[in-house]
Amino acid sequence: MNRNEFILATAAILFVAFLVGWFAHWLISRMSRVSQADLSELDKMAQALHEAEETRDQAITYLQQREAEMTNQLAQTEAELRAAMDGLREARHEAEELRAHIDRISQTT
Repeated sequence: MNRNEFILATAAILFVAFLVGWFAHWLISRMSRVSQADLSELDKMAQALHEAEETRDQAITYLQQREAEMTNQLAQTEAELRAAMDGLREARHEAEELRAHIDRISQTT
């Protein structure tokens, strides 16, 4: 094999390698290409996710407001209960005093 044949063989091998690489690139890009339908579906999914996040945020806000309202209502109810219990305690004390007073009056007569 002389010098010219060697150069020609090397050039042919490099050209074939170039063609194989180009074909592989074309095949991979053809297979991995994203279609318009896929992009449309991704857009729809992104929109649905955004709406779901907004709904979640609204639900969290609503629950926090309800929790604050319920906590306030519980505090008011507990305050009313304490006031009622204090009033009941005073009424029992007065009733005991009145019974004692009636017992003293009935014992003296």
